[in-house]
Amino acid sequence: MASLKDVKTKITGVKKTAQITKAMNMVAASKLRGAQDKMESFRPYTAKFDDAMSNLSSGANTNAFPLMEEREVKAVELVVVTSDRGLCGSFNANIVKLVNKKIAAYEAEGKTVSLVCVGKKGHQLLKRTGKVRKSYLDTMGNFQMFNAREIATDLTQEFLTGNCDKIEVIYGEFKSVARQIPAASSFLPVQPVQAEQEVEQKISGDYIYEPSTEEIMDVLQPLYLNVVIYHTMLEVGACEHAARMTAMDNATTACKDIVTNLTVVYNKARQAAVTNELMDIVGGAEALK
Repeated sequence: MASLKDVKTKITGVKKTAQITKAMNMVAASKLRGAQDKMESFRPYTAKFDDAMSNLSSGANTNAFPLMEEREVKAVELVVVTSDRGLCGSFNANIVKLVNKKIAAYEAEGKTVSLVCVGKKGHQLLKRTGKVRKSYLDTMGNFQMFNAREIATDLTQEFLTGNCDKIEVIYGEFKSVARQIPAASSFLPVQPVQAEQEVEQKISGDYIYEPSTEEIMDVLQPLYLNVVIYHTMLEVGACEHAARMTAMDNATTACKDIVTNLTVVYNKARQAAVTNELMDIVGGAEALK
């Protein structure tokens, strides 16, 4: 059985760890509030952009736009958006797990796969595959729209030059504070956004655009790609803080359980020490008789 001093030292160390995890939980909760507000504020903008793209692309000739060109898929590029920091449970590992499934599926079809990592954790977990073409490190901590524009521009150039025929974005989708799931969405070629069909009949008509639909689409498509990347980064930012908050809460609870168990061990060790001392006293008294 461990000595009293060793057990007491362990209890003190676990209590200090619990203080750290509790503080990290509170910091994550504070950051989550801001990240979730930014994400939810941006969602209506994304939805309106989807509506505009749906209206424009519904009657447009997709062959007239290079970013909407459908061609035989021989090379696929996966954009992996993860966090820069750890201590957020299995959040990043789940995204990488989905990436590995995608790689296995595409390679089974005879396609070449390359990776673009946005976030340090994705780069660390996937660099051993040898498929990482480019990484954006130390970006997710404090990103802005220009970061999304830089990434989208690089991906667009890869598609237009023919280095890849299809691009997908894999990221963490924020469902709730307790639930974040890995998701994948098509990035390039740009797919015509399908408007939701309503059951009720309503008056509809064709819009007249000035300048032409083609000219507007040429301007909107790059902006649309920027919005898609920025939206995924906002989702991952909120997911990271929510996952870290949950992980630190679980760690604090585990520390309390460990302290309870160690306290029982400490009490048993102390009782054993007292019993041994009493036996020594009784044995000495008997020897003197």
